[in-house]
Amino acid sequence: MAGSAPGIGENRGAASHDRLYQELARKLFAELASGKFAIGDRLPAERDLADLYGVSRPTVREAVIALEVQGYVDVRVGSGAYVKTLPGRADAPAFDVSAFELTEARLLIEGEAAALAATNLDDAELDALDALVALMGDEVGGDAAQFAADRQFHLLIARGTRNAAMAHAVDELWRMRASSPESALLHDKARAAHVTPVVSEHSAILAALRARDAGAARAAMRAHLAAVLDHLLFATEEKAVEEARLAMASQRARFGRANWP
Repeated sequence: MAGSAPGIGENRGAASHDRLYQELARKLFAELASGKFAIGDRLPAERDLADLYGVSRPTVREAVIALEVQGYVDVRVGSGAYVKTLPGRADAPAFDVSAFELTEARLLIEGEAAALAATNLDDAELDALDALVALMGDEVGGDAAQFAADRQFHLLIARGTRNAAMAHAVDELWRMRASSPESALLHDKARAAHVTPVVSEHSAILAALRARDAGAARAAMRAHLAAVLDHLLFATEEKAVEEARLAMASQRARFGRANWP
């Protein structure tokens, strides 16, 4: 199968503004429109598409998510992507901000926000951040409370820059996280895979802020958001999610047998 199709990005014109995942999504869209697949058909496996088009597996995931948002495919965890509807002649793929694009932007902007806030946050704000970290680790309130605390943590740091433009930029990034269909879908998948805010990563950011160390705060924030990218990849990695589910089921069964008389 590999090598039977031109790699994505080959012969890209200087005027091309598409990201690789958008190019791949357009190719898959064209295949759907051409009748290559019928409704109910399973698309090639992620690794096969990556080999076929010479792209990374994260690029494949972004492309499939873009088609899923538009209702053309249905992604079933542990099984694959299945054709849900076929595009008409007048249809064209559309794209919004993907979760990966958004997190890349957050890494750049919020890293600098943390560095600036390190020299401006007051003790009351630092104590408020500490309380938010505690809420992220409190499972009693459920993941909705944990995610709300996560958002408030990042927005409070942005306000702590004492720069209205920076605070507005970070607020807008978080708004796009919920309003962009592609980003919202992937974060919903992450939530369904039980990916919640990591307390240790936020604690490292807070420790750097308390130390008034701008460089350490920048590094801690960037490390956290790089990890968020990894968490999102895990949430969309069909094999990893399925293997985790099977491992948990096996562990429950093993513990259950250990308690039998």
